[in-house]
Amino acid sequence: MRNMSSVTMFVLMGLPHDPSLDTALLGIFLVIYLLTVVGNLLILLVISMDSHLHTPMYFFLINLSLLDMWFSTVTVPKMMMTFASPGGGAISFRSCAAQLYSFHFLGSTECFLYTVMAYDRYLAISHPLRYPTLMSGRRCAALAASVWFVGSLHSALQTTLTFRLPYCGPNQIQHYFCDAPPILKLACADTSANEMVIFVNIGVVASGCFLLIALSYVSIVRSILKIRTSEGRRRAFQTCTSHCIVVLCFFGPSAFVYLRPGSRDAVDEAVSVFNAVLTPLLNSVVYTLRNKEVKKALLKLKEKAACFQSK
Repeated sequence: MRNMSSVTMFVLMGLPHDPSLDTALLGIFLVIYLLTVVGNLLILLVISMDSHLHTPMYFFLINLSLLDMWFSTVTVPKMMMTFASPGGGAISFRSCAAQLYSFHFLGSTECFLYTVMAYDRYLAISHPLRYPTLMSGRRCAALAASVWFVGSLHSALQTTLTFRLPYCGPNQIQHYFCDAPPILKLACADTSANEMVIFVNIGVVASGCFLLIALSYVSIVRSILKIRTSEGRRRAFQTCTSHCIVVLCFFGPSAFVYLRPGSRDAVDEAVSVFNAVLTPLLNSVVYTLRNKEVKKALLKLKEKAACFQSK
């Protein structure tokens, strides 16, 4: 990556707030972060220990939990540092580039993963007899590897476009993490072409994934309506509800922040907090509280732990 910048350090200004709230906000985001990590670790533990959950659906859920933990770790600890000390927002040029790359890498990979998970549900409901063959272990691994690889390429483009520009003046980023839109405002060059390419690139990826997910669910609904028993239809809908909820929570804020002409910093920051901080927590909550199989596995794990302690 060619760097013509004279800026070696950026300063993240963090969320706009009253300084007297630093301690309270630090505590709130620390609790959210710990719950996110613990919740997703619990999902990983339950799925790995229960053989009944060794299916394609839960294989992709493992990938989602890994993404959510990493996604939260990329932004939340640094944000907490801005609350903890006056100099906590300082971040080196290279670290800022790494944070931007990681954020878009994980975000785009999660976007692709939601699409694959919708495809998995489509095959399970629309082609139940052929499903074991169509979603073999090898194919699941190939799909998972593909979304991680394509996500890394997508993020590399965003990062290269952002940090190939010269930065020679102000270094205060009006955001709580290094993201392309607020960083481009500091560039000592015309950024209109960069903004257009980023807008189109993110727009194509997000819109394409959302369209494929929507088409998958149109086919899923048609297949569910053909099921004769109400109980069968109810179970089929239940397997898709959790995925639909997390998809809406992910795509809604992302579209608001990145696919709008113009920007309102305070509003964008508030919405991006939901996307980067709360969505990883909501995913673990949705997939545990709304999933009977995961709840059964949690009860089994609790019983095993109680038996072990009694011994």
